[in-house]
Amino acid sequence: MTSGHLPPAPTDQYVPLPDARLVSTRALLTARENLTDTIEARAMMCVHGGAGFGKTIAVTSCLRALEPAEDIRRITFHARATTRAVRHELHTALELPGPPPRYASEFDHLLKSALATHPRTLVLDEAQWLQSDQLEYVRYLWDDPYTQLAVIFVGGEGCHHTLTKEPMLSSRIFIWQHFTRLTPDEVLDAIPLYHPIWADADLDDVAFADQHAAHGNFRNWARLTAHTLTALERTGRTRVDQEVLRWAFSRLGAGS
Repeated sequence: MTSGHLPPAPTDQYVPLPDARLVSTRALLTARENLTDTIEARAMMCVHGGAGFGKTIAVTSCLRALEPAEDIRRITFHARATTRAVRHELHTALELPGPPPRYASEFDHLLKSALATHPRTLVLDEAQWLQSDQLEYVRYLWDDPYTQLAVIFVGGEGCHHTLTKEPMLSSRIFIWQHFTRLTPDEVLDAIPLYHPIWADADLDDVAFADQHAAHGNFRNWARLTAHTLTALERTGRTRVDQEVLRWAFSRLGAGS
């Protein structure tokens, strides 16, 4: 697990692409509204969807725009966690002074007291790794009448199933948002705005790239863009064409 403040903007991209832009897709604009409404209500929200569909970057960029007025802390889970580990990660994320308490009752009192001092938003990324006890613990902290907490669960396709198995928690989720692949029409609207090499490309070639390699997945588009930039540099070409794309596809294991 990693915990603390939101990461800096340059780390948002899956691969380093200095000229890449954050595109205001329909899903991102919806997330911005949903996050704002959830935080104003001091409620809980779940953002879920397949890998590479843009969930984390959408949530992070939208929340970053609310700082510093909103105190936002994030914990990212990389494997199954214990409730004890969640307590310790909260201690770190909230930057509480002193060593963590040894006993659960003392620890819970410390965390609830800290969460009652001022409004905060807690982002739990890769939340599909959480189990029943940890989800119940988050609900327990949020339900306390004195804590001023908004909770944003972000996770893969399994996240929705994980949360809905816990009726005490899922019945309290204020907003559910499901991220999906970009449709072919959304690809043609969004990708030319994503990076300059696509702004100058023929839309038929953009559609060709999506059909054979990217499949409406932003993470795939990031990888494809990086390899296409390499192809342009090595061939001396200035514009994307299908020959360049086929070379990039060969690095991705994509069809030709």
